[in-house]
Amino acid sequence: MIGAFAMPKEEESRFPLELSEEDQARIREIFFETVVPKLKRLDARVGTISCEFAGTQYRNSMIRFNSTGSGFDIVDFEYDEEGEGLPLDL
Repeated sequence: MIGAFAMPKEEESRFPLELSEEDQARIREIFFETVVPKLKRLDARVGTISCEFAGTQYRNSMIRFNSTGSGFDIVDFEYDEEGEGLPLDL
């Protein structure tokens, strides 16, 4: 509901739900376990990738990351309505 007016159902479904803390923790865990080794092999330094690696329900959630010495930091989570996964097994 916005102000005193209820948002029509079709408009509600267009707006992304925020990732819960549990979702973010799950995505972070999978990112550091499975994605970071691939980013290292690709000599990645900074970028944005879809969270689809954690499940198709997260394909529109994106992670912005930076390299930090020998590791990586997740800078932010953001929403991209047109987000798609990217295969990192090159």
